[in-house]
Amino acid sequence: MTGLTGHNRLSIMLHLHFDKGTLLLKGQVGTPYGKWDPRVECYRIKAHHYRDVLDYLHQSKQQIRDDVAELPPLEQFQGSIKLRDYQAEAADKWHKAGNRGVLVLPTAAGKTFIALKAIQKLKVQTLIVVPTLDLIDQWRRRIKENLNVEAGVVGGGEKNLRMVTVATYDSACIHAEKLGNKFMLIIFDEVHHLASTGYMQIAEMYIAPYRMGLTATYERTDQRESLLPQLIGDLVYSVDIKDLAGEHLSPYTYEKIVVELTPPEQEAYNSQIEIFKKFLQERRISLRSAADFQKFIMTTGRDPKAREALLARNKAMKVALNSEAKLAVLAKQLEFYNNEKIIIFTLYNDLVYRISHRFLVPAITHHTPRKERREILSNFESGAYPVVVTSQVLDEGVDVPDASVGVILGGTGSNREYVQRLGRLLRKKDEKLARLIEIISKETMEVATSRRRHRKIGGNS
Repeated sequence: MTGLTGHNRLSIMLHLHFDKGTLLLKGQVGTPYGKWDPRVECYRIKAHHYRDVLDYLHQSKQQIRDDVAELPPLEQFQGSIKLRDYQAEAADKWHKAGNRGVLVLPTAAGKTFIALKAIQKLKVQTLIVVPTLDLIDQWRRRIKENLNVEAGVVGGGEKNLRMVTVATYDSACIHAEKLGNKFMLIIFDEVHHLASTGYMQIAEMYIAPYRMGLTATYERTDQRESLLPQLIGDLVYSVDIKDLAGEHLSPYTYEKIVVELTPPEQEAYNSQIEIFKKFLQERRISLRSAADFQKFIMTTGRDPKAREALLARNKAMKVALNSEAKLAVLAKQLEFYNNEKIIIFTLYNDLVYRISHRFLVPAITHHTPRKERREILSNFESGAYPVVVTSQVLDEGVDVPDASVGVILGGTGSNREYVQRLGRLLRKKDEKLARLIEIISKETMEVATSRRRHRKIGGNS
């Protein structure tokens, strides 16, 4: 898009160029997308309006010198990407929406291949934004395998741009002022992250007219996903796990096992939860939604009583999550499924390490070095490690090998967390039947938390 556009005239009326994550329009004409900036004596426009500005000026029959884009060299792709029917439908709907929008597909349903097909079809400079360094490695491999080109990387100490480049959300944000005019297609993997306050500016500071969001669960507990359509497009395709299980994903079963706390555990739980409930009653606070709970959390920074109540609630939850009865049931499950690959999911790291030491299984947390994490997952894939235990670090994005059993010993009430954990088990392989087993403590807040996190999937509550 660089160069002279518009009708032939004797002089250039307008000049559009990129300036630190924004566009500057110099000349005697403005646009509905910009505001006059007296510091530079021209109109300043958010970069994501690049295509809108060009369309507006062209329709107004204005002559423009467009010096915005500075793109890495194009490269030749090789190979052919074949999509399944539902993947092709998703790609087609995205294309018909102007090559913009969000695609919602379960973990293991092949979102990556839809994105790669879009890159192959558009043949434009592309930035793929991911939440973790592990996902940089995963995308890098997929790009090499399916497009036969090397990917550029921004993040983890690397900064090299190529036609197809992968960056973490942090790096894409930090370097937006310099990278914002380098790409024409931007793909947000795990796009729900984009709605976070700190990351929204990524979408605003990049000129890419073509935009794709990928996720297994679009909704956020704070409802901020409602801000995304204006930045990347509408939700254009969505398919549920139940629609793909059996044919494209492994069939699965869900089982809930309810255990009782020991008398000392129940006493400890009751004493702490009573402090929390009493505070809510005294202040007449009703926690009926995630938004209500977030408001309560915000008060704890300035209200010592609120903070005391929150700490009591957290202590009660730890008692419920870490109950001895849970570990006894876990031992039986490990014995029963001793010929399967098992992932144990917990909420807190201390329980991860407790399980790791008790059952002599490798642990993966946010503190696990990247090299060690790769080694553990590689041994898990080969079968050398039949069981791994993790907190929330494997919930999202990581391409975990062919586990067939998942045991949940605690988590949040997030539907996304449940979908992501189930998705770790659903990669289709032969006649595999995936099993998700949840162990919860009776007569505790865990019962309601469990019901919330999987109510959209159709599991028994």
